[in-house]
Amino acid sequence: MNIHKKFFSKIGFNYLMFGVASLIIQIIVINIIGFTNHNILNNFNVLTIISGICNYILPFPVLFFLMRKIEKQELENESLSIKKFLLYLAITFTLMWIGNMIGLGITSAIGSLFQTEITNPVQKLIDSTDIWLNLILVSALGPIFEEIFFRKFLIDRTIKYGARVSIILSAVIFGFFHGNLSQFFYAFLLGGFFAYVYIRTGKIIYTITLHIIVNLMGSVISLFVVQSVQAFISNTGTTMDLMIIVIYILVMLAAFFVGLLGLLSYKKGKFNGSKTQIALKHPLKTSLLNAGMILFILFYVLIIIYSLLK
Repeated sequence: MNIHKKFFSKIGFNYLMFGVASLIIQIIVINIIGFTNHNILNNFNVLTIISGICNYILPFPVLFFLMRKIEKQELENESLSIKKFLLYLAITFTLMWIGNMIGLGITSAIGSLFQTEITNPVQKLIDSTDIWLNLILVSALGPIFEEIFFRKFLIDRTIKYGARVSIILSAVIFGFFHGNLSQFFYAFLLGGFFAYVYIRTGKIIYTITLHIIVNLMGSVISLFVVQSVQAFISNTGTTMDLMIIVIYILVMLAAFFVGLLGLLSYKKGKFNGSKTQIALKHPLKTSLLNAGMILFILFYVLIIIYSLLK
């Protein structure tokens, strides 16, 4: 194995260890709580809090310790105009919808093939959890930690191999880390796009903000829209309910078409201060087909299969 494959194998192994640590910590915490008070585990809000702590806060030192051993490179900063940021936001929504449609189509096909219903764990979490927990955990805590984990930590250490390698690696690792088929496709697309934005600007705050907004729309705002729709179905809808539905539809349609036009008119991006220092002859083969990345992918493929069989 050459030096470059060893580098990417170490990256894959680090994120594998991070995923394994998150899983082990979650099992330990749930068993400790279950041993002391089993009934508390029947509360979905409690399970959501445990999941957030075990996936983000407690395993944070593990990934930090592993990644700090790898030399990093700071990106040059470049500010975005409001117009450009809104375009990026529109593209974020468009990619999310495209990924959602692909995920929905594939999970529906698998469900039909095996005569079973495949549920979306995120949708179940949003529907079953208190709105304030959705606001704190799904819309704020998750995006902040995920952007640090899968953009800041990862790209600062792989950008020397070029923007394309960093973007693809971020997309693959971020997609698989979600651990279920329903989320994989839009997480893959968003992971790649957020990597592009981070490399383009050198400021993680932009991707955190984009991530927070898209999660906020999906986990909090959408609940109010659903409530308004249900009110009309039950003939109890008000003028306010109608306004919420109309404004939401108009904003989402506008975002979709603007984002779609942005994607269709895309030109090869010029990345400020991130010239490729190490050019790989076979970038995809070198960065993905190595022991560490293969083990990482296999680990999450097994988790995805397990989630389908539950």
